Amino acid sequence: MTLTQLEYVVALNSHRNFARAAAHCFVTQPTLSMQIRKLEDELGIVLFDRNKKPVSPTDIGAQVVKEAHNTLASLRKIREVVHQHTDEVAGRLRMGMIPTLSPYLLPHLLPQLAKKYPKIDFEIEELVSEQLVEKLHQEQLDIGVWVANRREPDLVHTPLFYEKFLIYLPEGHPYPQSPIALQQLDMNHIWLLKEGHCFRDQVEKICGNVAQSHQQINFLSGSLETLKKMVDQHYGFTLLPELAVRELSAKQRENIRDFKNIQPLREISLTYHKRFPREKLIRIIKQEIQVSIPPELLNEERGKVIPWK
Repeated sequence: MTLTQLEYVVALNSHRNFARAAAHCFVTQPTLSMQIRKLEDELGIVLFDRNKKPVSPTDIGAQVVKEAHNTLASLRKIREVVHQHTDEVAGRLRMGMIPTLSPYLLPHLLPQLAKKYPKIDFEIEELVSEQLVEKLHQEQLDIGVWVANRREPDLVHTPLFYEKFLIYLPEGHPYPQSPIALQQLDMNHIWLLKEGHCFRDQVEKICGNVAQSHQQINFLSGSLETLKKMVDQHYGFTLLPELAVRELSAKQRENIRDFKNIQPLREISLTYHKRFPREKLIRIIKQEIQVSIPPELLNEERGKVIPWK
């Protein structure tokens, strides 16, 4: 039994497909398949039911996968403890980030991280909140950057910054250059992300009567950029997070409005498993994120944080 075989087993369990698992491990599919078969022969059991689509672990295979995952996690921790002891900022960092944040934060953050810390290999995955939390619990991610909505067993949350919710209107709208009251907005014409995005849940809490609205077109999107383009075509409105405004043209920014009487915020947090030992790396990532954003986003007092779920 080798660590490489255990890595292949964990990869196949995650991807449930031999080709995708092999690509993840940077080996050919026959190599991965052969090594898993050798491990099965050595143990005298079948780890995966290959007749199922997608491939699934057998009952005993699921237990072996769990132990393999724990073994590999322990190996990573040994390496991380050594890095911590030597004060070396190096190794692999697996980061998850929600899709309503990553397009607007990562292009500003990653170049400076890569330049300052060339010995870190960054592995970044865009995930909706529930997927991100699940991977943090399973220690398949080292850190997550998201809207932490609740206490999670074994996870540590560190607030990073506070982002406004802003109204994005189509060109030619009738609203003057001033904040808009919720009552002025026609909720029959709001564009929302599909279920599963924390941003959608927060928008529904802000707007209140979205569930009762009647929309001629019920468009379910997973992308704020798509919703923004719908508004640009002179139909409806949507809400955008504050960092997204950095990506707008000067002309588009003329169609951004604040809320009247309330300034809703979302709290962006950095989350990691309590067993993740690299405190220095956590401090570095927090610092680099905070210097990559406008300083006013660090101020919690400029609005009200909106929870979700």
